[in-house]
Amino acid sequence: MQPTIPDRTPAAGQPPQPLRKSSIVGLWLRDLLIATVASVVMITFLYQPVRVEGTSMLPRLEDRDRLFINKFVYHISAIERGDVVVFRYPRDPEKSYIKRVIALPGDRIRIEHGTVWLNGRALREDYVPSRYRDSRSMPEMVVPDDCYFMMGDHRSISSDSREFGPVNRDLIYGKAVFVYWPARDAGVVR
Repeated sequence: MQPTIPDRTPAAGQPPQPLRKSSIVGLWLRDLLIATVASVVMITFLYQPVRVEGTSMLPRLEDRDRLFINKFVYHISAIERGDVVVFRYPRDPEKSYIKRVIALPGDRIRIEHGTVWLNGRALREDYVPSRYRDSRSMPEMVVPDDCYFMMGDHRSISSDSREFGPVNRDLIYGKAVFVYWPARDAGVVR
């Protein structure tokens, strides 16, 4: 003889039985746990919120902007010229910088009175408004293997590869993807 299971379906015309308080709390705790685990996985492996400190990436990124960086993208694709990346500062790995990739490994780069020359051609930099340009120069160099030449978009105040040299690939840990705060600046980072 098989055990019988009581039928909890309400009879026709009767309202369904409300969930007990302990069931609601259990469901809420389950959902909270799932959301917490999903958040930890996303922040640990995929996206991380960061805050911009300083104005070296004006006009796109302002001081105190909050954005998401993609920490996974460079495990499946190459770093490209023009990417805005976050990296550990070569002189103090406890600090992080955000800059634009200007030159890739093996590129020849020089700067003449503020104009960047890349592999013998002047680089078109629409992301640097004229009021943020400077007139600094730098002799030609070849970017070493596994290194990237970084510059801020606000050239007249940026501390970048012109000062601390090319950045080793191992120090780069994310690509700036999306500004989420303040709302007026929200959008994709280009």
